[in-house]
Amino acid sequence: METAKEFRVNNFDLLRLMAATEVIIDHYFQHLNLPISHLATKILYLFPGVPVFFFISGYLISASFERNGNLRNYLRNRALRIYPGLWGCILLTVIVISITGVSFLNRQTIGWLPAQLAGFIYTPAFLANYGFGSYNGSLWTIPIELQFYLLLPVCYFFAPKRHINYWFAALFIAFTIISFMVQVNYPHGMVAKLIRYSFIQHFYLFLAGVMMQRLRVYTSRFIYNKAHYWLIIYVFFSMILFDRLDPIVFTMLQYLLLTFCLLSMAYTLPNLAAKMLRTNDISYGVYIYHGLILTVIVQLKLVGYINIYLILLLTYLLAYLSWMFIEKPFMKRKERTIRQTV
Repeated sequence: METAKEFRVNNFDLLRLMAATEVIIDHYFQHLNLPISHLATKILYLFPGVPVFFFISGYLISASFERNGNLRNYLRNRALRIYPGLWGCILLTVIVISITGVSFLNRQTIGWLPAQLAGFIYTPAFLANYGFGSYNGSLWTIPIELQFYLLLPVCYFFAPKRHINYWFAALFIAFTIISFMVQVNYPHGMVAKLIRYSFIQHFYLFLAGVMMQRLRVYTSRFIYNKAHYWLIIYVFFSMILFDRLDPIVFTMLQYLLLTFCLLSMAYTLPNLAAKMLRTNDISYGVYIYHGLILTVIVQLKLVGYINIYLILLLTYLLAYLSWMFIEKPFMKRKERTIRQTV
């Protein structure tokens, strides 16, 4: 069972698309200030998009790095995956927001635009009152992902060669504790903002992916083709204990249980994603474009004329165009590691 081919055959593209869709629905209710029932909230947060992305990222990127340890190729591949799609989104953002009445011909743009293109995402003062107060509320994770990419080679560099799995286990435990402590004693002001956009609070999820990849957990008879069992356990845990545990404790336990569920889903009917998506991975585009659509809707006061189905349609359309004409052509320039689209 544990062959390179079987490792590559999985449903992670489909899981990422589901995660991106969950983020759209979450932001639809949140940023448009629409009511949502308590039960619907519990169901929506069964599959929280951002933690899913962080875990899958750790799993796939660590495997890619191990199979092609050349640092130059690794950084080049990561850049080709993130930046072309991001640049397309930023360019469209400037065009659309300009059309809706905001001028980018000011001094702030001189520093803001290069920072966005580099992945240092923030909303400048001249856009602070645009839409729901952010030019694209979905891009805040980009700096965190970039930090993950830079930290991974550092973690491998300092890992003792004979005890590399123990090293990553220790890192995982340490950052799990750090994340818990940060959330329990969350700071205020600028420190809180810096932590929000840093790897500190989220790195344990990335490391969980690294650990599961290194230990080849997917080959376990308790994981491979066992998604139905894990889904039952996970849904039962999440729905029953949602209001009965401390929110921080519940969330971290839920996310850690979710990692096992995700891995099992990825390797249950592992050809499902290929059959449904035909190697088209539009999840990144779905994630980065929906925030722009939502903030423009708020700015133009179109909330009463828009529904979730139209937003999904517009987002998927932009994501598909981004994939076909920007992301996919650049991905073909990557050095082959696990596969072209990791």
